[in-house]
Amino acid sequence: MSIKLVAIDIDGTLLNSEKKITPEVKAAIKKATDAGVNIVIATGRPTIGIQAIINDLDLKNKHSYSITYNGAVVKNTGTKEIVLKHAMTHDDYIELEYLSRKLGVHFHVQDFNRMYTANRNISPYTINEASITGIPLSYHAPDEMTPEIEIIKTMMIDEPAILDNAIKQIPKEYYSRYTIVKSDKFYLEILNKEASKGGAVFELADKLGIARNEIMAIGDNENDLSMIEAAGIGVAMGNAVPSVKEAADRETKTNDEHGVAFALEEWVL
Repeated sequence: MSIKLVAIDIDGTLLNSEKKITPEVKAAIKKATDAGVNIVIATGRPTIGIQAIINDLDLKNKHSYSITYNGAVVKNTGTKEIVLKHAMTHDDYIELEYLSRKLGVHFHVQDFNRMYTANRNISPYTINEASITGIPLSYHAPDEMTPEIEIIKTMMIDEPAILDNAIKQIPKEYYSRYTIVKSDKFYLEILNKEASKGGAVFELADKLGIARNEIMAIGDNENDLSMIEAAGIGVAMGNAVPSVKEAADRETKTNDEHGVAFALEEWVL
């Protein structure tokens, strides 16, 4: 089987525990791109928040892509063309912001250029998310969030115990209307129903004429499950959560042991 597309998560996968890309991983990705493999960076981060990584890996050729906002946006990192987009509506925002208040959790949303929160007591996890991704943060009351603001992703964020309690209270109908995925113990992401990492990988592969058995996906957390399960070869990092390891076809080394490089060398190159 020849792998033509590799989707790689960022946090806990591409980056080690020091939030760095090791030289071994960088070298393996370069070798794969030089061989014509479509490298796809697949993350929950906003598009604006991965540019430094794209530059560091020199993913600026026509067969390199990014999947951002957990599958809501796919972009060619070489040509800058947006290949697909699944945004939220203003009504979605109003409803979900109200639900977050009802459940007693913090809430923020992102468009292409900015993160917005209506919480006066801004969550430290909102501040952390803005810091990690490099996206500017603004306080906007709900009535300041006009329909012209194109929301790509919404997030409930809080202390793990508080967030887990809120998740238990989300009405079941929301799961049929949205993609809801936990990307960290502090973060619950709520997106357009058409948005998921797995869906984005499939839509991109279809546009490129790539079959399922020619796709490999590498990840570590629950928001990677859809692409791990969808790929011809789903690879769990050695540091992955149990559900990802159970769903994966293979397991590589941890992110501190250059697991992405090992996977590329063993099953692609």
